[in-house]
Amino acid sequence: MQELTSLRSPLKLANGVEIPGLGYGTYKSSNEEVTQAVLDALATGYRHIDTAAYYGNQKGIGEALQQTDLSREDIFITSKVWNTDRGYDQTMAAFEKTIAELGVDYLDLYLIHWPANRKQFGDQARKINADTWRALEDLYQAGRVRAIGVSNFMPNHLLELMADSRIKPMIDQIEYHPGWPQEATRRFCQRHGILVEAWRPLGTKVALENPLIQEIADKYQHSPAQVCLRWSIQQGLLPLPKSVKPERMKANADIFDFALTEDEMDVISSIRIVSAKNQIPDQVDF
Repeated sequence: MQELTSLRSPLKLANGVEIPGLGYGTYKSSNEEVTQAVLDALATGYRHIDTAAYYGNQKGIGEALQQTDLSREDIFITSKVWNTDRGYDQTMAAFEKTIAELGVDYLDLYLIHWPANRKQFGDQARKINADTWRALEDLYQAGRVRAIGVSNFMPNHLLELMADSRIKPMIDQIEYHPGWPQEATRRFCQRHGILVEAWRPLGTKVALENPLIQEIADKYQHSPAQVCLRWSIQQGLLPLPKSVKPERMKANADIFDFALTEDEMDVISSIRIVSAKNQIPDQVDF
């Protein structure tokens, strides 16, 4: 397992591309809000910005990229193709719209946002995922994208996709936090050399207020949020915390001066908190 020692410590993907091991999430940040938020994140030291067409804020992020003094090569940018743009031709068009909104010539990482599932598409789900992935493969081989992957794919989706593809996904971005550890998907991905990114890595307010997490946080004189992020990176995950407040951005990056014991890791992993926010890819209908 690759060890992270600072905010900018890189992880190496299966194709050799390096990705900063702690990212900055932008979900639910508007175009008006996200420009300053990304500039603050970059000033804090983040070099990995995660967005998606669905977030509706790519133009605002593009504005931040124009305003920063950092070069394009210094910033790792991820976006995702949304569900309504699945399929080869639609994905290709969606990609062009994304890079135009961001004002960039290439992406560092492009993901399929959600798998097409059998609940919605029946026997066509596998073909839809394969056609969408073929577009990402062609973008990658053309040098338009430095790495490609998926989001919210479970082992059953990944097995089908790998059987139908030329290039194996390099990343799977999934919901992963105390109370909702998708351990089977994590194990599957790590066994196949697929890096797992964790969205909503801090979980819910219930997780942050859990007395077991609070006790561990008190021991290390860190916050429950910092303990949650530390738990993620010690499993080899790449968390994507989000905050528009500079002080919280800094706090989320202050997780490299302590380490949880194996027992503490197991205690946190044993917590189960099921809420209406937890989304199971095979059961969603959007």
